Amino acid sequence: MSIDLLTTFMLVGAGFVAGTINSIAGGGSLLTLPLLIFIGLPATVANGTNRIAILVGGIGASASFHRKKLIPWAWVRFALPSACVGVAIGTWAAMAIGDAAFEQVLAVILVLAAAWMIWQPVRPPEETESLTPDPERRWLLLGAFFFLGCYSGFIQAGAGFLYLALLSANGLDLVRANAVKVPLHIAFTLIAIPLFALGGDLDWSAGLSLATGQFFGAKLGVHLQVLKGQAWVRNVLTFAIVVFALRLILR
Repeated sequence: MSIDLLTTFMLVGAGFVAGTINSIAGGGSLLTLPLLIFIGLPATVANGTNRIAILVGGIGASASFHRKKLIPWAWVRFALPSACVGVAIGTWAAMAIGDAAFEQVLAVILVLAAAWMIWQPVRPPEETESLTPDPERRWLLLGAFFFLGCYSGFIQAGAGFLYLALLSANGLDLVRANAVKVPLHIAFTLIAIPLFALGGDLDWSAGLSLATGQFFGAKLGVHLQVLKGQAWVRNVLTFAIVVFALRLILR
């Protein structure tokens, strides 16, 4: 699909906002995925195209986290194998489902994500942080990362909140939990993008426009996360999610 100049600027701007949100708390795809559908992409193509921006934004955020020495690499290495298997399964499921069914699934996820942010925001743990996974919970954690990988491969939108909940519940503060989440998402998109491309479910012009903004937004988000926190982003994002969810439900 060819996009005009106004749509290009809109995608770059949305990518910038989403990249900032993703690196602070997650959930940027809850904005960009409905937007891609609204500009005319089929839902499954929008789902694949969105991964291009996630990959580029993740590279920008990971570089910033790495420079600040905030990434607990032991957690990344632990989660990666089982989560990547889940991503491959989830991506296949996303390509197999029809556009109408996918839009209904997305609408439900948007509503649940908004409710979760309003009533139970992620909080950093009170106890001393754990920079390595607990060996006694190894198999439980591997199973959790597998299922989160399936979800990430299927839709990605809102996956960041789930990773933050899991990691913060296991001893990481929100900053380091985000620093684990971002390189994991890079690996996930490196699996998902070729699969979507093989299925013809990518729009490169829209994806690269979105990615341009997301790269710079992600780098800004890392700085804001360290300096200001995330309450203000959560409020704006919650409002936007509700609007997009209602729009999808009423289509």
